[in-house]
Amino acid sequence: MSAPGANVNTTLAEGRRVVVKVGSTLLVDPERGTVYRRWLEALADDVARLRARGQEVLIVSSGAIAVGRRHLAFADGELSLPEKQAAAAVGMVHLAHAYHDTLARHGLTVAQVLLTLDDTENRRRYLNGRNTLNEILRLGAVPLINENDTVATDEIRFGDNDRLAARVAAMVSADTLVLLSDIDGLYDRDPRTHENARFIPVVRTVGPEIEAMAGHSGSALGSGGMVTKIAAARIATAAGCRMAIAAGHVLAPLKAIESGARCTWFLPDSSPRTARKRWIAGALRPLGALTVDAGALQALAAGKSLLPAGITRVDGVFLRGDAVQVLEPSGREIGRGLAAYAADEARRIAGHKSGEFESLLGYRGRDEMIHRDDLVLTGSGSEAGEGAP
Repeated sequence: MSAPGANVNTTLAEGRRVVVKVGSTLLVDPERGTVYRRWLEALADDVARLRARGQEVLIVSSGAIAVGRRHLAFADGELSLPEKQAAAAVGMVHLAHAYHDTLARHGLTVAQVLLTLDDTENRRRYLNGRNTLNEILRLGAVPLINENDTVATDEIRFGDNDRLAARVAAMVSADTLVLLSDIDGLYDRDPRTHENARFIPVVRTVGPEIEAMAGHSGSALGSGGMVTKIAAARIATAAGCRMAIAAGHVLAPLKAIESGARCTWFLPDSSPRTARKRWIAGALRPLGALTVDAGALQALAAGKSLLPAGITRVDGVFLRGDAVQVLEPSGREIGRGLAAYAADEARRIAGHKSGEFESLLGYRGRDEMIHRDDLVLTGSGSEAGEGAP
């Protein structure tokens, strides 16, 4: 913990890619099962303002079950898993329409994406999700993300959207995550029952002391409680993403943060790019190797992606998304990265240009063997784990 920096409460504008998590208590009237339109319209104004100044925004939204259960006339009380899944299937339609209508007023398109915990842990599905979300953002749409409750079983569920939001932030290398909550940040004890509870404005390390505060802060706060928010902070900061817990009940909550409203910032010790490169360079065991020619070496040194045309040899057995070494002609390692093709496909397209891929593979895949975002240079002349393009 530490005292806040000079502008720690007004740094939202500095985020390049921002993930916003919306809880069901902020969005849905629990009695009627309807969306709070005025609040959502104010949030849409926030999103449009961020987009207008060049920021990318992803929304992770709860509320589908809360909306759907009323349309299916379920009685009050706990629902079974099949009932929750049915409610989610109905509610997500209404929820997506609400977001569509409010963001369309600003000329923004919504793209619905449903994920399970398994989608963020299985390497191939993780890459598919990452590529899809990146493409949605590139095309200028706003991803609306929720847990895929209709198919998720207990063992593959996140169970709360705080951790889902953090996993999404890590997946897309976001630099800012905002958890809109029913509390304005982290306290050293439950402020509802302790008048002298101390507010924590900035957290630089999520350690045992902070986790103990979460236990005392009341697990009833929001749908997941403070414990899940601290778990989300650990995931986000490890990925180089800063995270804020902020009050969400106010209208235009993102604008409120920028105007100095109280919130707790969790700060990482590296950028998303550096954290990802460090992970690729040191945390993954390479399952294969790609030897490249002199032209590819020059391209990599200039910060370019590795193309199949520059590959002279493929060794090992690996699948799409697995880590591989990049070797110069002498056999010395110069980098590591995540392969866009499995080993057998890589051997077929090695030395070939992208226009030939469809005839060689039977489908038109990616142009790159390793995209620059998934590549880190580890040889001389670069910093291990950070010298990627």
